[in-house]
Amino acid sequence: MVDRLVTEQDPKRITGKVFLVGAGPGDPGLLTVKAAALLRQAEVVVLDRLVDTGILELIPPTAERVDVGKNAGSHPVPQERINQILVELARSGRQVIRLKGGDSFLFGRGGEELEALIANGIPFEVVPGVTSALAVPAYAGIPVTHRDYCSSVHMITGHKRSDQPLDLDYDALVRLNGTLVFLMSLATVGEIMDGLLNAGMPLDMPSAVIEHGTRPEQRKIVATIATLAAQVAELNFQSPALIVVGRVCSLSDKMDWFSQLPLKGVRILVTRPQAQAAAFVSRLRELGAAVTPIPSIEIRNLALDLPNLSHYNTLVLTSVTGVHSFFNHLMAIGLDSRSVAGLKIAVIGSETAKALQTYGLKADFVPTIYNGGDLADQLLAQDQFEPGRLLIARARDSDPQLTDRLRDAGIDFTEISLYETVRIAHVPIDPGDFDYVTFTSASCVTSFAQGVVAPYDFSRVTAVCIGQQTAKKAASSGMKIRISDQATTASMAELLCALVNEASQGV
Repeated sequence: MVDRLVTEQDPKRITGKVFLVGAGPGDPGLLTVKAAALLRQAEVVVLDRLVDTGILELIPPTAERVDVGKNAGSHPVPQERINQILVELARSGRQVIRLKGGDSFLFGRGGEELEALIANGIPFEVVPGVTSALAVPAYAGIPVTHRDYCSSVHMITGHKRSDQPLDLDYDALVRLNGTLVFLMSLATVGEIMDGLLNAGMPLDMPSAVIEHGTRPEQRKIVATIATLAAQVAELNFQSPALIVVGRVCSLSDKMDWFSQLPLKGVRILVTRPQAQAAAFVSRLRELGAAVTPIPSIEIRNLALDLPNLSHYNTLVLTSVTGVHSFFNHLMAIGLDSRSVAGLKIAVIGSETAKALQTYGLKADFVPTIYNGGDLADQLLAQDQFEPGRLLIARARDSDPQLTDRLRDAGIDFTEISLYETVRIAHVPIDPGDFDYVTFTSASCVTSFAQGVVAPYDFSRVTAVCIGQQTAKKAASSGMKIRISDQATTASMAELLCALVNEASQGV
């Protein structure tokens, strides 16, 4: 169980508590369940530079963020000051999350921070994190132990004080005959390899350097200890990176699953509203993509007096947001799913049907093509309308195809506006930072275009769109458009995989 984070209004709280939390090696999926729960309740987070943005997205917007990040050779906030910050924040009565990359106790100076808390009587709790020493080699296809190669693994820091040599017992490291994992060692890779060679390690001993491990931009070099340093310099590898030395490195190419992910390293911008984007973003990241969620719009429920549902026999819902908004309106007046008993419910697509199932209801009708025009045509083909007994509940200013076709067919219906989309102003976007931009509505396209510094050549943007109307809006801006086979984010993900595969084949 995660401790409840006491609110500021709790009169019994005098001193807060510090949670020393390991954020893992980078991939947000490797954050522990306990750490994620704490972050979602955070009041103030003291964080390092290596924490992935996907993890930072869990922090509530109301929480204070204190950046004490360090770069190699640059410590803008000295460790002593970090210790003081933790004490001061806890004494202010708040619950403090100290978020550190990897595991806080493995070369993370977490012990020093706890000593400061103990000296000042500050309560604390430690939440271990997945260490990069094990996870990063795994993402590079390197098992740090293997009974056919070695039976031990040893973690060493290659960090040294300025102008001083490394204090490593190379003879002892060679005698261990195990896998050596050097953290914070890129700047000293040449010195480390020379030390191992001089201590008698074979020239052809396999080794590896892994940069940005577990992240979409991960790169690796697999070489011998005699050639590794030269390749690091030639390919300009940068921190964060770790070094692995041992015969298990020879397994890297055979066991490298991460580099084979279909969207590995592909930069994708997701413009979908934040409340709807989580599953799509998660799926793209599972496929290896570098995903940046920048919601272009937000959803606002409209004030609405719901009509008497007993007057209707068919309810039409045209989006996932529409489903949730409709039932939110119902519950706001003390009603629930029982209020639609007896109504036939038509939805625009499979994702909308899934949203409906969360309220214990099954859609009676889903069109074979997910757009308003086809929904209207296929409803008309059913010929089951009774005059005035059709209710359409959707967004304000929705695509008029649905209602226009019904009206042209002489169908009497009632339309209500449940919600509206509102543009979110944000820092101007440079589309050149992304390989693909995804759009799930025309309003997302409009807002995205307005957020780009003008003038901009939108023909450089490849827009992956969920449907014809969204694609039409993107094309009107000059974007190159690709449309998913179905109006679902799952289909959009499949299209992105196909596009990347085509590009790799030179199609």
